[in-house]
Amino acid sequence: MPQRTEVEPAKNPSDQSVAPSGIPSAAGPAAPPETHSASEPPPSRAGRFIQSNPNARLFLIAAILVVLVGGFFAWRYFQSYESTDDAEVDGHLMPLSARISGYVTKVNVDDNQFVTAGTVLVEIDPRDYQVAVDQARAAVEDARATAQASNLNVPITNINTASQLSSSEADIENAQAGIAAAQQQLDAAQAQLAEAEANDTKAQLDVGRYKQLVDKQEISQQQYDQAEAAAKANAAGVAAARSSAAAAAQQVTQARSKLVTAQAGLRASQTAPRQVATSEARALSADATVKQKQALLDQAELNLQYTKIVAPVNGVITKNVEVGMNVQPGQQLFSIVPLEDVWVTADFKETQLKGMRVGQSAKIEVDSNGRTYNGHIDSFANSSGARLSLLPPENATGNYVKVVQRIPVKIVLEPGQNKDLSLRLGMSVEAKVYVK
Repeated sequence: MPQRTEVEPAKNPSDQSVAPSGIPSAAGPAAPPETHSASEPPPSRAGRFIQSNPNARLFLIAAILVVLVGGFFAWRYFQSYESTDDAEVDGHLMPLSARISGYVTKVNVDDNQFVTAGTVLVEIDPRDYQVAVDQARAAVEDARATAQASNLNVPITNINTASQLSSSEADIENAQAGIAAAQQQLDAAQAQLAEAEANDTKAQLDVGRYKQLVDKQEISQQQYDQAEAAAKANAAGVAAARSSAAAAAQQVTQARSKLVTAQAGLRASQTAPRQVATSEARALSADATVKQKQALLDQAELNLQYTKIVAPVNGVITKNVEVGMNVQPGQQLFSIVPLEDVWVTADFKETQLKGMRVGQSAKIEVDSNGRTYNGHIDSFANSSGARLSLLPPENATGNYVKVVQRIPVKIVLEPGQNKDLSLRLGMSVEAKVYVK
């Protein structure tokens, strides 16, 4: 601090009394001008400590450097993460409902009980469904027998129709051969008739001539009688030849009728492919019926299995069913929470998401047990929480006021962090994500 010096002005010399030489003045000798200096303030205690300890200044400088470095690293640390206490434990809440209707006969679990996958939770009276299974199984057996018979008829029908076709073709050939033979017999009979008629004509003419000769007694009566007998025999031969020709003609007609019948049989046997196709279609229909009955049997067996409701995963149970209830399909009976698969939903402000990326590490502080869990960012929600609310804000109407939105961020725990399954859905937590 600068020193201040006060100087009093000199008195007027006229005011001083001057004595003659050698005689002292009554007022005494003249006093010189007075000068007063302001005294320096005493040093402070810290100052005295620094003056008395030369190394204290170095310690002070070092302390200041430590504070600056510590402040820098503290600033870096607080800039390295984003945190929020608007976070909670989240997970799957699985409802278990009945798939059939029936009477509840047994409930095997209680509220808040931990169950493993496959544990039977509730049983419904299975007797009606067992009867349905037995009926469906009998229907399947009947359909299989019918299908087996239909399948056996296919090759039989195929062979029979092939045989009928071959037989019809052979019948036609036989009929044609019979017609030819009958025609030949007819031709022979007609030739014999013509011969007999010619002989008869000659014999009748001979009788006439012999009659004239016998009347003139130029020949004997015996010769005439022989000629008359021969004429009668020839006449009888003509009649027989006519009968034979008529019979031969009838045989030709019968042979032609057989040909017509054989041709009809051939046309009928030519439908063999259709008959085979029909038989195969019946077999396919029988096979389809078997599948239909088998499907009904499978459905009946499934319904029988549905009388026992089992836990799909490991988790903690909340029940909504009691023994004696009549349940309906779709009625919720249990809720199960798989505590082995929980995560944290942290609602960060949108201004905190600048440096966040999927995969960044995070720490979760749980209020209920005071533990800290390690995790990492799994994903970001596709919209803000306000947008998914029941009444989302409509910023295009009214007076707009900008409000910082919060985006849900899913943070999954690292493996082995929740071994004791102490985390429960809805627990309040504080999430801290390291962005640097």
